[in-house]
Amino acid sequence: MAKGRKMGMPGNMNNMLKQVQKMQKQMQQVQEDVEQKELEVTAGGGAITVKVNGKRELLDIEIKPEVVDPDDVEMLQDLIVAAVNEALREAEEMVSKEMGKVTGGMNIPGLF
Repeated sequence: MAKGRKMGMPGNMNNMLKQVQKMQKQMQQVQEDVEQKELEVTAGGGAITVKVNGKRELLDIEIKPEVVDPDDVEMLQDLIVAAVNEALREAEEMVSKEMGKVTGGMNIPGLF
């Protein structure tokens, strides 16, 4: 080993590690923030309204009474499925967009 050389990580590696730790902290904060956000989506011209959060949890479903037809339950079921799926898709998009601000658009597997 040459004289005057320090043991440990080279300067660039140390800086990179600090940047990764900073990004990790930012991602954790963004994750906590988006988990608190709520999205509301409607289907059937406003007949069905669903609310989800950034954790992709279904929080609420509102069904207008006039859309409840005992002779056409399938239509109601389809509207609910469509609204929930759209809300979950929008929640996923919101999370990806917010995380992308931290990661600079890098796709990090297993992040979300």
